[in-house]
Amino acid sequence: MVIQVGAVLAVLPLFRHRIAMLLRWREPASLDLNLKIFGAFFITAVGGLLLDKWNFALPETVQPVATALMVGGVIFILVESLLKGRNLTASISWTVVLVVALAQLLAAVFPGTSRSGSTIILAMLFGVTRVMATEFSFLVGIPTLLAAGGFKIFKALKEGATEDWGLLALGAVVAAGVSFLAVKWLLRFVQTHSFVSFGIYRILCGILLLWLLWPRT
Repeated sequence: MVIQVGAVLAVLPLFRHRIAMLLRWREPASLDLNLKIFGAFFITAVGGLLLDKWNFALPETVQPVATALMVGGVIFILVESLLKGRNLTASISWTVVLVVALAQLLAAVFPGTSRSGSTIILAMLFGVTRVMATEFSFLVGIPTLLAAGGFKIFKALKEGATEDWGLLALGAVVAAGVSFLAVKWLLRFVQTHSFVSFGIYRILCGILLLWLLWPRT
């Protein structure tokens, strides 16, 4: 969570025009989008706090990750096939807000589930264009991941944890650099390409992980 804070901060310049629009919160369109971003964030935050209260912890094994990669890859391909030729909308409904929030919680519960991937593909499934679904996913991810990272830091300090803050800072810096390049590329990619290639990539990665885990005799 803390390392991802660097990744979130790095993508802010990529959305500077949209963020500038959101800061003009008195405008009807800005107010509407701000409320929807906050709505998705609030639902995710409540669910995340409940998971933390119940001491939920992700399994630290590779097999669930490999399975989630393959299942997610199949879903990417199926959704793209289902939506091919359909007219999608660039507007975000409150139903999509709820779906995106639940997708973020889904990613928090199942290892190997991409937060951005699950939110984008489910938003598309509910009729949102690929470009708008991608943009809304990252806009919701900004407050979500910053809050989650801040919460983890606060909790660690409160409990007297002896973290290697230098390594965490290094991880955040590296994540920031990689995130900036990856998201900049992705925003251009989704304008003219589908997510089928991502689906194939996930399936192949999952198969590779399972093959590496396969017991050798």
